[in-house]
Amino acid sequence: MSRLPLKALAAAALSFVALAAGAQDLLIRNATVHTAGPQGTLQGADVLVRDGVIAAVGTGLPAPAGVQVVDAQSRPLTPTLFGGITAIGLEEVSGERSTVDASLALGAETHLMTVRPEFDVTLAYNPASVLVPVTRIEGIGWTLLEAGSTEGGSIIGGQGAVVRLDGSADPAGPDVLFIDLGSDAAELSGRSRAAQWMLLDQLVDEVRGRIPAGSHAALLTPAGRDTLKRYLDAGGRVVVNVDRAADIRQLLRWSDRHGVDIAISGGAEAWKLAPALAEAGVPVFVNPLANLPGGFDQIGATMENAARLEAAGVAVGFTQGGDTHNARKVRQLAGNAVANGLPWEDGLAGLTSVPARAFGVADRFGSIAPGKRADLVLWSGDPLEVNAVALQVWMDGEAIPMSSRQTELRDRYLRTLVPRDSGGLPRAYPATDSR
Repeated sequence: MSRLPLKALAAAALSFVALAAGAQDLLIRNATVHTAGPQGTLQGADVLVRDGVIAAVGTGLPAPAGVQVVDAQSRPLTPTLFGGITAIGLEEVSGERSTVDASLALGAETHLMTVRPEFDVTLAYNPASVLVPVTRIEGIGWTLLEAGSTEGGSIIGGQGAVVRLDGSADPAGPDVLFIDLGSDAAELSGRSRAAQWMLLDQLVDEVRGRIPAGSHAALLTPAGRDTLKRYLDAGGRVVVNVDRAADIRQLLRWSDRHGVDIAISGGAEAWKLAPALAEAGVPVFVNPLANLPGGFDQIGATMENAARLEAAGVAVGFTQGGDTHNARKVRQLAGNAVANGLPWEDGLAGLTSVPARAFGVADRFGSIAPGKRADLVLWSGDPLEVNAVALQVWMDGEAIPMSSRQTELRDRYLRTLVPRDSGGLPRAYPATDSR
């Protein structure tokens, strides 16, 4: 696909906004439609949106009266992408504690373990966060909010959920429980990863009534028992942050023993257990750039992790391990996985349909199909390449303004730095030689 100059891309984006701004009914013509679904990739295809919902996908679709039409000029069209597991809307400035709401530390001062699975970070989600438009204009339309473990907390981080980055305040999917295992969580479990399984088994015993609620040894509140019961009995999804193959093996045994529906985040050494993960139906959300032994839990890290997992039949998604302010770069992770053996369609699926199925929203978005929400992105080129940009993002068929605080600051300081009499050049490059 040809690369357009930056000014041409900007002009194209502006034309899309002019055509579709405020519209929930539109027809996108002549696109390379990557459906991320059973239809695969459709060349020269059209997508019709009515009332914010995809009404039809095909070629030569007629334009209903009054529906605005966008000519995609054969460019790629995808669903909005998954931004990974993040704290978007929960963390404004990571170094300013008053703006961080993604973790719980009730026991920090007493040094007593506080296990509160009922902690729900979605109650603090701020849809007006400046990170939302910064991330959204890069084609990222949704994320999974993570409840993280921290000093004074426990290996049970709490609950999060999927949110759409459209300005809506409420979660778009069911609750997800987060657990941290391995060496990074050892300080929360008596400085031993072996104790993590002891604690998890005790929590199960409390939920099952084998440890009375009033026991001096009980770790859970009544609300905490009710919360964990949902994940044990109702099949709620539990996301486990874990890397080492030995820990993943124990996790598979524990989840099978107690009937827990798990997904893995991180999984640097997950490829070593790929057949077992595939048999258990456990999706794994990896960072394909984790290719060095950054710790003793990641000795076996490799950039071929995603490809090896997929070849064994594991559903592979992508996340950057909590790098909230760079969530928009998650598509580069998928691109690197493809460069290291993952099929391209599976790279896109890891940003769309795989997380949508894993986190309970696949019936509404994560692919392009009739009946799904019209959350779409038109790209200048291959969305898994770093030189491609999102020309236009639609949420529920409505064109999103392609601006953010970052682009506004860029434009402001460009106006300040470029004098009117410089011929459009910065001060360091005068229009004429002064010698």
